[in-house]
Amino acid sequence: MSQPVSLIQRRVHPMADEFDYDVLVIGAGPGGYVAAIRAAQLGLKVACAESRETLGGTCLNVGCIPSKAMLHASEYFDAAANGTMAKMGIKVTPELDLEAMHAQRRDSVKGLTGGIEFLFKKNKVTWLKGRASFEDAHTVSVGEQKVTAKNVVIATGSTVTPLPGVTIDQQVVVDSTGALELPKVPEHMVVIGGGVIGLELGSVWRRLGAKVTCVEFLDQILPGFDGDVRKEANKIFKKQGIEFKLSTKVTSVAVDGGKATLTVEPAAGGEATTIEADCVLVSIGRKPNVEGLGLEKIGLELNNRGQIGTDHDFRTSVSGVWAIGDVIPGPMLAHKAEDEGIAVAENIAGQHGIVNHDVIPSVVYTWPEIAGVGLTEEAAKEKGEVKVGKFPMMANSRAKTNHEPDGFVKVIADAKTDRVLGVWCIASVAGTMIAQAAQAMEFGATSEDIAYTCHAHPTHSEAVKEAAMAVQGKPIHM
Repeated sequence: MSQPVSLIQRRVHPMADEFDYDVLVIGAGPGGYVAAIRAAQLGLKVACAESRETLGGTCLNVGCIPSKAMLHASEYFDAAANGTMAKMGIKVTPELDLEAMHAQRRDSVKGLTGGIEFLFKKNKVTWLKGRASFEDAHTVSVGEQKVTAKNVVIATGSTVTPLPGVTIDQQVVVDSTGALELPKVPEHMVVIGGGVIGLELGSVWRRLGAKVTCVEFLDQILPGFDGDVRKEANKIFKKQGIEFKLSTKVTSVAVDGGKATLTVEPAAGGEATTIEADCVLVSIGRKPNVEGLGLEKIGLELNNRGQIGTDHDFRTSVSGVWAIGDVIPGPMLAHKAEDEGIAVAENIAGQHGIVNHDVIPSVVYTWPEIAGVGLTEEAAKEKGEVKVGKFPMMANSRAKTNHEPDGFVKVIADAKTDRVLGVWCIASVAGTMIAQAAQAMEFGATSEDIAYTCHAHPTHSEAVKEAAMAVQGKPIHM
């Protein structure tokens, strides 16, 4: 049971008057703003430094939220254009109003970022507007002012990883931010990188009429995902019309007259060829955003990946300085940062904030969605003997009725204990389905626990039950 706020206050900041704030959070992205609000809920005096004009960080402003707005809208357009709606007796001829589509995206962002500003006011979190830099471990310059805090939380997120020799002009060669703002549908978009962001944004413009070519250095898309998922996803995207050039590297991009010429060659080396495009999306990953923080002034060193090291409680090697989110090791995911934001605030307040990094779901918001949590089959087999159950979505009554036959659910369990080690799925609502698997794993569920849990009918989630039954070799509907 948590202690009364008054007791927490007396214990964790008896010398609070020596500082302007008990907690200063640097960065107002999903990790930062959540940490600030949670710390304020626990009775601490909190400020959050943010240099953007709006709160919410990359995720709400130019990442997770606006990309989903475009994905959702483009799904409707594609369903009308490709005949999916016609199959269900709805005959329409869609007309694209791209500016209106952009407008609804911007409106979604405005509403959500404004909502965080409201929550800051409600919880008495002070928003310090400006770029933050350490003077010492307890003193931070924010714009033209200096403030002191007993605890400083670094939550500055990540930024786009550049491709050496390629200049992003946000006109012809764009990053994920520029890809959201294209004023017209490109005739040919080349996506450099077959990861989550590239596939999502490539899908948006493919649905709206662009020819899309994805160039990936590795021999398969979606690095880090389960092998079966990677192969099946590749087949599905190819069927939708995305062309893939795997095991291929981009050596240069030349822009002339509003067109780009990419020079590519086999990843292992070989003869170079060229690809013409009128839009190039560079999407090869993200890197921790630590430049300009003045970490050298407090003696905080980075690891060989440019990340800030922390202990289990998110303390750095410098007393009073904490770090969460994309700047520390682990997947660069908004929901991971949010959980760490809650945990670090509770730890600062003398409570016990914990994040189980073994159960962090990942989702690709394409059509169908792709999701996973826990170990891949490949990683699980490295640790010991496993049992695997798979169930195809084409055998799921709701998916079949909805004309959504693509995909499957896969459950990986320990061969001896039956404990679930990982769940992976491709389905129209995989991002929602994976929450059940994550919660089951958080409680240490076995495949039998999932198999004998009653699932509502007809739902896509019945495929999770059937895949769990398949671990024991006894699915019903296949």
